[in-house]
Amino acid sequence: MPLEGLDWLKRESLLSYEEIASVVRTMAGMGLKKVRISGGEPLIRKDLSHLVRLVAEIPGIEDISLSTNAVLLADQAQDLHDAGISRVNVSLDSLQEERVESIARRPGCFDGIMQGLEAAEAVGFDPIKINVVLIGGQNDDEIEDFARITRDRPWHVRFIELMPTGSNLELSADNYVSCQEALARIRRMGNIEPVEGPAGNGPATYFRFPGAAGTVGVITPMSHNYCDRCNRMRLTADGQLRPCLFGSIQTNLRDPLRAGADLVPLIEETLHIKPERHYLIQGSDEGSGGLVALSQTGG
Repeated sequence: MPLEGLDWLKRESLLSYEEIASVVRTMAGMGLKKVRISGGEPLIRKDLSHLVRLVAEIPGIEDISLSTNAVLLADQAQDLHDAGISRVNVSLDSLQEERVESIARRPGCFDGIMQGLEAAEAVGFDPIKINVVLIGGQNDDEIEDFARITRDRPWHVRFIELMPTGSNLELSADNYVSCQEALARIRRMGNIEPVEGPAGNGPATYFRFPGAAGTVGVITPMSHNYCDRCNRMRLTADGQLRPCLFGSIQTNLRDPLRAGADLVPLIEETLHIKPERHYLIQGSDEGSGGLVALSQTGG
């Protein structure tokens, strides 16, 4: 996320927790079973556990998960778990303090992240997934270190190929590392076998060292896209429903919701225009190629 030049949304343009829950309730009536709360960074929203409780009470919702940078997780982990969060994804691109703070451009964040991971395990989040974006020349020398921690900790490390989103187009062209390269290096550490992924495995393919507590996973949006398996929709903070994380297509649900309209036809229409694939490699605006920042739509 850029440090400067951000266009902040007005508070009145944001959905309230009750409005978010209303959209989820409508979609649950259409078959939605799983909800992931992401960002940006969701833990900066005040009293997030209140939203979790509202969603957990909706009939048909079977699973609620959280994606976070974990900086603020330690103090909120117990409340979120009690409210209904069952599992958590943590973004962590390095195990080195200075490197984490350089990549995140947030001095002092490393200790908070590690405390958040420890708290997540202590309160019982299961599974705990660590998402590592591979950045050539910045963290690709830590592939083995990340894989090694899965031997002793019940954490599921997932390597993700760098994607051209928002303002990192130049970076992704120069620093791309494929997950196939990462797996080749991990295999040199010892035998790893394909395994079934933990709950909510989504697009990842998983492997495990013999006797390991956790797993190693790879997510390959660039080298082997998984669009044919994607059944996700994303609701932004200001009420836009997006059928593709990487696309420019969106439907305004906020205004019809506030006007008391039936959202079902709008949701169905958005689902029907979900692109068959993304166009990240081409960087095209065709179909789903509007390259937005993940701080706007969530990961």
